[in-house]
Amino acid sequence: MKLDVSKFGTTLLSRPAGREAFLAARAYAVPKESTEPIELDFSRVAVLTPSWADEFVTGLREEFGSGRITITEGNNLSVKMTFETLRESA
Repeated sequence: MKLDVSKFGTTLLSRPAGREAFLAARAYAVPKESTEPIELDFSRVAVLTPSWADEFVTGLREEFGSGRITITEGNNLSVKMTFETLRESA
């Protein structure tokens, strides 16, 4: 399944907002019983901070398994730098 992350907004800034988006995705957007891969598409996001991404992506990886989650960053520098920062801190 493909999840367009811009449904949570195009400016994704705070840790609490990332946590809230994770909880919404877990409850409504991602089927619990499925083993289908989950593609997180950030290509339409304008601004993304490491704190928002950490809460959202880490939460989904812990809930559904990191092997099931893939990320499409798109061409936005803010998104690319955020994921580069998260990879370096992992």
